[in-house]
Amino acid sequence: MITTIIAFIIVFGIIVISHEFGHYYAAKKSGILVREFSVGMGPKLFYYIKNHTTFTLRLLPLGGYVRMAGDADDEEEIKPGTPVSLKVGADNKVTSINTSNKNSLFQGIPVTVVRTDLEQELFIEGYENGDESELKRYSVAHDATIIESDGTEVQIAPVDVQFQSASLPKRMITNVAGVFNNFVLTILVFTILAFVQGGVANNSTKIDVAPQDSVAKDAGIKNGDQILSVDGVKTKNWSDLATQIQGKAGKNVDLKVKRNDQTKIITLTPKTVKSGDKKVGVIGITQHLDNSFKAKILGGFTQTFNLTGRLLSALWSMVSGHFSLNDLGGPVAIFATTSQATKGGVAGVMYFLAFLSLNLAIINLIPIPGLDGGKLLLNIIEAIRHKPVSEKTETVITLIGFAFLMLLMILVTWNDISRYFLH
Repeated sequence: MITTIIAFIIVFGIIVISHEFGHYYAAKKSGILVREFSVGMGPKLFYYIKNHTTFTLRLLPLGGYVRMAGDADDEEEIKPGTPVSLKVGADNKVTSINTSNKNSLFQGIPVTVVRTDLEQELFIEGYENGDESELKRYSVAHDATIIESDGTEVQIAPVDVQFQSASLPKRMITNVAGVFNNFVLTILVFTILAFVQGGVANNSTKIDVAPQDSVAKDAGIKNGDQILSVDGVKTKNWSDLATQIQGKAGKNVDLKVKRNDQTKIITLTPKTVKSGDKKVGVIGITQHLDNSFKAKILGGFTQTFNLTGRLLSALWSMVSGHFSLNDLGGPVAIFATTSQATKGGVAGVMYFLAFLSLNLAIINLIPIPGLDGGKLLLNIIEAIRHKPVSEKTETVITLIGFAFLMLLMILVTWNDISRYFLH
């Protein structure tokens, strides 16, 4: 259990950091202020500020986010009547605003806020030391910080560094940069895995036999043999072969096997094993590894391309066929799958990391409001209309999308708990 928890945190952390760093880097290059880069959710554990961005580590190792100035998730408002403390610099401009009662070390001018503008005119008006006989106005520096109610210090968000102030192409790149990073991470991990495993598995029917408990090995099949057909049904690729074998649990099967330039028929009986709620046949074979240097270098790209095709095919089957919650998995399913992956050692965890990263990339491209694909769709609509969707409309669309995603997450999580722990 401890190993699974550690692996889960590491895998999830790498994927989230990679995704969010893509948004962060693209935003910075586009002149958009990233106010916060958070790893984890919930209460903050600690934070530090670098290059105008607050980097926070939060308690729950589930997800993360980048908070861009002026984005839909970024709220900047100090309500009238709020007591704050102000730090003023040598040029008589406010350099820091404390709205939290958690920072007792902050020594500043106590002010009761009457009116603020931290986006355009950059000022705070209020009563100093509770003296309501004189309304004072303080100019705020462009790079001033604000200490929020939970004690986190972030930059204020002037309009010139807000998300909507960037050009449309830059906003589009920023929106898809997280997905791009997940594709890059997948390719990188698959490339490393190719060297760790000593080769790359291709999608052909050329196979290797498992060293132990192999029905195929006992029947005389050897490493490098190619299985041309199963009971007369031609097998064009590994997926075809696996499907045919899995459907023959406990039954005699005739395999047409090619070795060098010769072919022969080998008869065997697949062993019956349980996979989830189903019983499937296995004969103890694995995909043949191409151990050439070229294959290893290109392995990250070929593996990512092949897996992308399979995931898109599975996604299309869900959309066009009978949808089931069992086709989806939330944090509970990911944790359960992590437990299985750890049994495969470092290679098993690495494959799971690449698989999960690619899943996140593809799912995020779906044009559902709240996902990166939904944001990109709004960008495309803006390009067609030559003007952005109104802020009110975008907020409504985002809230609907968020509500849908939260409902789906609740249903998926409950379904996962029922599948893995209640049966």
